[in-house]
Amino acid sequence: QVQLVESGGGLVQAGGSLRLSCAASGSIFRINAMGWYRQAPGKQRDLVASIFVTGSTNYADSVKGRFTISRDNAKNTVYLQMNSLKPEDTAVYYCNADVVLSGSYGRDVYWGQGTQVTVSS
Repeated sequence: QVQLVESGGGLVQAGGSLRLSCAASGSIFRINAMGWYRQAPGKQRDLVASIFVTGSTNYADSVKGRFTISRDNAKNTVYLQMNSLKPEDTAVYYCNADVVLSGSYGRDVYWGQGTQVTVSS
């Protein structure tokens, strides 16, 4: 019922910047939170950043001061501005959304298919 489409990944040199975006579509009544996770080969999927309906944000320690998560509520879109990129940031980045569906009293979590970010040294 909900689709998340990520964009903005690519190949950059260390120290460069990228901006990821994730647009949510479907029968969404409310987005409680959206966030970004990443997974490198052979590694588990870890939280990078999240933003809640209140505007509060969480960041992984490894990206604090370098990454910024933001949202456009009117477009149901979340962004991840990534600055001062390091080779260790290389991973597939996944968008997720915690939503209340239209006509529902519950909440559900959806995932995007991922976008590759590669940082060269």
